Amino acid sequence: MSSTAHHDERIAKMTFASVYPHYVTKVEKKDRTIAELHQVIEWLTGYDEKKLQKLIEEKVTFEKFFQKAKLNPNAKLITGVICGYRIEEIENTLTKQVRYLDKLVDELAKGRKMEKILRVA
Repeated sequence: MSSTAHHDERIAKMTFASVYPHYVTKVEKKDRTIAELHQVIEWLTGYDEKKLQKLIEEKVTFEKFFQKAKLNPNAKLITGVICGYRIEEIENTLTKQVRYLDKLVDELAKGRKMEKILRVA
């Protein structure tokens, strides 16, 4: 399934603050913690809890969220299917980065071990 320009634009304009509560709900339903969620987000983006909170309060779009991020060099090791899209086939950089985050949250909720989620060798 390839993403369209409309789909990519919709993702870019979506605010991180609007999606974050869904991430929290997803991981807590599966007995994972907000601290673990923040660890995963920090691994991917470089944002610590304080910076993350600021970005949520500012209601930044995913576009701004990832523009300011220092993406982990091992992010390219995140592969597989999320939301019907094979991550490694996504051409739009921003959409790929958002799907990286979705995939990490999904793996956390599925009970995967943290060292596997964080792609520790």
